[in-house]
Amino acid sequence: MKIYDYHGKKNVSGDRIREARLKRRLTQEDLAAKLQIEGVIMERDSVSRMEIGTRFVTDYESMVLSKVLGVSTQWLVGLEE
Repeated sequence: MKIYDYHGKKNVSGDRIREARLKRRLTQEDLAAKLQIEGVIMERDSVSRMEIGTRFVTDYESMVLSKVLGVSTQWLVGLEE
């Protein structure tokens, strides 16, 4: 299986996930817990790897992340300012 990178990262939303998380004063562990409440099973290390770009972010994870972080999915992928 070929692993795809985009500008050296496996996702385009990691920086924005971190930005929104810090703006809401959440730790990575807090964010993982909120995602789990919404039905996305994720640990703190997965949040860390998403933020630094070494983990893919699935479409359903993007939807739940945008809900939990209070931002649009368009913003998460960099299509909105």
